[in-house]
Amino acid sequence: MRPTIAPFPMARSRRLRRNPAIRDLVREQSLSANDLIWPIFVRDGENMREPVASMPGVERLSVDNAVRAVEDAANLDIPAIALFPYTDDALKTSDCQEAWNPDNLVNRATRAIKAAVPDVSIMLDVALDPYNADGHDGIVRDGIILNDETLVALERQALVQADAGADILGPSDMMDGRIGYIRQALEQNDFPDTLIMAYSAKYASAFYGPFRDAVGATGALIGDKKTYQMDSGNSDEALREVARDIREGADMVMVKPGMPYLDVCQRVSAEFGVPTFAYQVSGEYAMISAAGQNGWIDLEKAMMESLLAFKRAGCAGVLTYFAPEVARLLQE
Repeated sequence: MRPTIAPFPMARSRRLRRNPAIRDLVREQSLSANDLIWPIFVRDGENMREPVASMPGVERLSVDNAVRAVEDAANLDIPAIALFPYTDDALKTSDCQEAWNPDNLVNRATRAIKAAVPDVSIMLDVALDPYNADGHDGIVRDGIILNDETLVALERQALVQADAGADILGPSDMMDGRIGYIRQALEQNDFPDTLIMAYSAKYASAFYGPFRDAVGATGALIGDKKTYQMDSGNSDEALREVARDIREGADMVMVKPGMPYLDVCQRVSAEFGVPTFAYQVSGEYAMISAAGQNGWIDLEKAMMESLLAFKRAGCAGVLTYFAPEVARLLQE
């Protein structure tokens, strides 16, 4: 039971705010580089840096430049990165077979980064949308996204990613049963230590647009993803999804997007007590960046405040495109 607060003037809340040293001393939540996972977009080619127009400051990097970027991340004490591929349209098919090609773009990038910077953990996305001619996260037939057939494809994708050296697999597809399917496959194929961070509460959101630009999926998508991603009005459903993913073998869980769903982050963290992450998605990043570039807000302060909100909501960490800038500020 919380103690009764003394009446004014015996209690003056402003005493605890009167200077920076006191504010630092009593701060309930703080942010460190250890809280950050940096999403990086990779593309084919050599010495390539290709700006993503809808995400100011974000670039698609060739594998050689991605290695250099992760070396910089290590020097900034960022513990983990997440790789996403910009896939050539010629490699996108309705059966998504490029997803389980051992030498596809993200697998090559993973091996190159692991060889150069072994101590930085690599997270790979387990979903078919970068490789799907239909732009969906699952196999599509006659306009229907097929759940069980997709599980077979996701298992194959997960195994080649684990074999390439991925430390963390992030199933982001929202197909029913996929965590159990992937976990069983990892156990049976000698990858018992590969972690799963399940995109457990992934909402059908309007905030993903710039990401789809970054991976080249905008034009491919037919229809929407509302038959498998969650309805934005639901939070009890998120708890059910998280409970199932934990039961099926997820080590960590994620809420996506982040700031519009801080209530879900808080509920998940409080209810389950498992490492809970949020993805500060491309639309969130783009809004803060654009407002900062136009002088409408203080970019650095808004960036830091937005990330601290995730910690306050109970998140163990955040996937954010701001990671290098934040880490540099924290070092300074």
